[in-house]
Amino acid sequence: MWHQLRSPLLGLLLATAIVSYFVGERSDALIIGVIVLLSVGLGFVNEYRAERTAQALHAKIHHQAVVLRDGQPQEVEVTGLIPGDVVELRLGDIVPADLRLLQVTGLECGESVLTGESLPVAKDTVPVPAGTPLAELSACALMGTVVHSGRGRGVVVATGSGTEFGKIATGLSGHQLETEFQVGLRRFSMLLVYVAGALTTSIFVINVALHKPLIDALLFSLAIAVGITPQLLPAVVSTSLAAGSRRMSRRKVLVKRLVCIEDLGDVDVLFTDKTGTLTQGRIDFMRAVPVASISPEEVLRLGLLCTETQVTDQGRPVGGNLLDAALWDSPVSASQRSALSGWRRLEVLPFDHERRMVSVTVDNPAGVTMLITKGAPEVVLERCAQVPETARQALDAEFAAANRVVAVATRPAHADTALTSADECDLQLAGLLVFLDPPKPGLAEALGRLDALGITMKIVTGDNPAVAAKVCHDLGMGEVDVLTGTDLDTMDDDQLTAAIGHTTIFARVGPEQKARIVRTQRRTGGDVAFLGDGVNDAPALHSADVGISVDLATDVAKDAADVILLEKDLGVLADGVAEGRRIFANTIKYVLMGTSSNFGNMFSAAGASLFLSFLPMLPYQILLNNLLYDSSQLAIPTDEVDEEQVRRPAHWDIAFIRRFMVCFGPVSSLFDFVTFAVMLRVFHANPTQFHTGWFVESLATQTLVIFAIRTCRIPFWRSHPSLPLTLTALAVVALGAALPTTPLARVLGFQPLPVGFFGAVAAMVAVYLLLVEIGKRIFYGTARAPVPPRPAIGHRHLRRRAAQFSTITRLRRPRPLRRPPAHGPHTAGATGAQRSKAPRIPSQ
Repeated sequence: MWHQLRSPLLGLLLATAIVSYFVGERSDALIIGVIVLLSVGLGFVNEYRAERTAQALHAKIHHQAVVLRDGQPQEVEVTGLIPGDVVELRLGDIVPADLRLLQVTGLECGESVLTGESLPVAKDTVPVPAGTPLAELSACALMGTVVHSGRGRGVVVATGSGTEFGKIATGLSGHQLETEFQVGLRRFSMLLVYVAGALTTSIFVINVALHKPLIDALLFSLAIAVGITPQLLPAVVSTSLAAGSRRMSRRKVLVKRLVCIEDLGDVDVLFTDKTGTLTQGRIDFMRAVPVASISPEEVLRLGLLCTETQVTDQGRPVGGNLLDAALWDSPVSASQRSALSGWRRLEVLPFDHERRMVSVTVDNPAGVTMLITKGAPEVVLERCAQVPETARQALDAEFAAANRVVAVATRPAHADTALTSADECDLQLAGLLVFLDPPKPGLAEALGRLDALGITMKIVTGDNPAVAAKVCHDLGMGEVDVLTGTDLDTMDDDQLTAAIGHTTIFARVGPEQKARIVRTQRRTGGDVAFLGDGVNDAPALHSADVGISVDLATDVAKDAADVILLEKDLGVLADGVAEGRRIFANTIKYVLMGTSSNFGNMFSAAGASLFLSFLPMLPYQILLNNLLYDSSQLAIPTDEVDEEQVRRPAHWDIAFIRRFMVCFGPVSSLFDFVTFAVMLRVFHANPTQFHTGWFVESLATQTLVIFAIRTCRIPFWRSHPSLPLTLTALAVVALGAALPTTPLARVLGFQPLPVGFFGAVAAMVAVYLLLVEIGKRIFYGTARAPVPPRPAIGHRHLRRRAAQFSTITRLRRPRPLRRPPAHGPHTAGATGAQRSKAPRIPSQ
């Protein structure tokens, strides 16, 4: 409600109404107060519905954590965590609660969200004294921080607003950085402030100079200012976004902030990964290709052993990556699982995006310790002491067939030696694990839709360049240019800018290289979207104008994204882009119509006050006129949009809006002055009848002009408005014409009009719409709206992570916590039976 009341113009009107009440104009004050409250209430209801829609969408975005309960790993919603739960942390996880660490393996957490420290912080299990500063809690993993590398296990000691992050979040205003759409909306509002200020001041001075009552002059000038302002623009925008978000939700597209819908419509370049986007994302294990004298079954067994995946007593993997899950779920692996019972995994060196490998040390049934390494073939082969040429040929053949390949290598190890990356050398190549991720069926249609929307698609992948090129060829994209991460490292920014335009595939690129590609593209102009779901996609998601991820993505990717796809499908994404452009087009309809007709009517009022001995319309009549007119436009979000309005991105252009207002405002004023002449010369109207006549005529012209302004085509013939918009517009015009005959007429200062006046109004409206149609042809033929230059790149993403780990509702301020004893947060982890006694991290 405060968002509606904080308008300075409404504040001035309320203040003036209060003054009117105390100087004896109580009926005027009451009418103004009621109209203002109706306007505020209408806007509040629509924005409240939009906020509820956003909350409902937020509730559909799921964040999972791997928890040990009753000794078994299982995935649970992070909002269901309770003190005493033991949580597994892996690369890319966002820590879901404050944890006292029990086990760590090379664990480092990025804590910039809490401490501002840009470098990741190494973690261990060594207790620290009570009262240790937040940045030095090395034995704790704090909610909202990101696992940068390694893995760990910790016991939950605080959740929600009881965490260190929650305490900070409850003290924040929740303000987020503006999107380009919001910036444009703000600039447009400032334009109206300047116009309204100039009109208000000049009209007030003129009326005072003509010795009209001071309070009437003040009320009239303020009403003029409110009349030129589209008061319900926030409500129209909110209604459009909320309706659009509901339609997108039905198409399996969720938006984390409603204003991001319009930004999605601005996109003209899309960077996307390959897996699950161009391919089905349902990875199947095909075969094991042995090297040297071992069998395929032994290669498969080594691949099953070398994993970070937690396995339940029933033999089900929990929390693994797609390749490991495919390996475990393959029918051929079922026969090997029983053979793993005699093996014991000792240590794990987790995967990271620099090494691109995972290594484990295991004891075989004979008690022999072995190191197993599994990862990207290029890096594993580099660490092998010797690689047969037949192995390289087999690898090239698999890549040429667009198959995904993982290499497995081994070497002897010592059970009592800590495992480090330095041990990943002098390996013996055991074989290759081959996976199939076929192209998506029907993808050509989705690619065609994106092309029709003017969106250029580029592939950014960590996969082999030959595999990516083969997939693109199979999809009918023809021969495409490819750059690798190694190529990027040899280019400066100018060279990359020159190359990025004609390059379709960027292969074997790391996280920072992806982000650099996105930043470079943004500098060339246009809006950039990035679609990714992995840990290594987070920097690029942050760097893009619109970050897009999927519901099954890693937590850090979903946190960085603005839009979440429940189905990783380019067709779904095309729906979202078209919806964003449709919403922007409908918003601009309201803006163009409101500014032109309002400006014309208020300019007419200003001019009429110069030669009339009375006010051309009473202040509360202007407000009522504005309220009825705006109410009719709340149906604009339901309107149809012409095909050409979604073919390319559209951006705010204040100069274009100003030209439109200046061109079409005088047309509206012309017919207002004709109305004045008819009322005075033909019907010899008294002040009350004059007020009534102009009220009816101005409401009809500025409401019905939406049918001409809503399209560049011929209305009703080549472009049909929606039924709700048609009905509401006609209903408002009918209501305005009927008001003078109702019991409210006397209260509102109206009186019945002659029948002949309605015939004159009908003729004027018809001629007015015809002139607007002619002017529209001339205007759009000579003044196409240019696309404004891109603004400088800034920090556009301000993330609030607390809600996703506690509740979708607003966080409550935590009650003061009693400081625990010195050993409290640093004791051994609590078991499930001890959850009610789990200590908390001490408050700082």
